[in-house]
Amino acid sequence: MSLAPCSLDEANAFVALHHRHHRPTPVAKFSIMAVCDGIVVVGVVIVGLPKARMAMDGWTLEVTRLATDGTRNACSLLYGAARRAAFALGYSRILTYTLAEEGGASLRAAGFNEEATVQGESWMRRSEHGGRFVDNRNPIGDKTRWSAGVKSMAQLPRIGTDAPSRQQTFLFEISPEVVSENGCDRAS
Repeated sequence: MSLAPCSLDEANAFVALHHRHHRPTPVAKFSIMAVCDGIVVVGVVIVGLPKARMAMDGWTLEVTRLATDGTRNACSLLYGAARRAAFALGYSRILTYTLAEEGGASLRAAGFNEEATVQGESWMRRSEHGGRFVDNRNPIGDKTRWSAGVKSMAQLPRIGTDAPSRQQTFLFEISPEVVSENGCDRAS
C-alpha cells in the first residue's frame, strides 16, 4: 500500500461510496489517498480547518473525513499521513472525532491520543426553527476527540498587516551570533 495526493473531488467521490455515516465535505486544506498495486484506491483522508470555534487557533487542522474499503491498515496509514502532512505544513496540532462506539485503534497506531468525550448535539437548535425537528444528516451522539501534537501555540506571534516593522512579523528571531556561527553571515 502506498500514498498519493488526490483532489477534493476525487476524495469526496470515494467518501460518497464508502463512508458509513457522512456525506462528502465541501472544503479542505488537502486530501490523500491510499493505493494498492499502484492503481486501486482503498481509502482517502480529507483534512481541513476545525469545525469547533474553540479549536480555530490558526495552528490546528482537523481530519474531517476518512473512508476506506476495509483494506487492513489503510486507516492507520491515512491518519499517520495526515498527521505528518499537517506538521510538515507548519501546523502544531491535528484532531479528529470518532463516534463513541468506535474503538480508535487506527488512531492510536497513527500517533493520536484520546483527548476527551464530547457531548453530541445538533448544529441547528430546535429553538432556531420554531421547535421543528432539523435533520442534520450526521450522527449527533457523543463523540471522542483525538489529537496529535501541541494543544495550543496561541502565544506565538502572527503575521499581520498592522505589524509596525518587518522584523516583528517573523515567528522567531535569529541573533547575529547564531548567524555567524553557522556560516550564514550575509554581510560578508
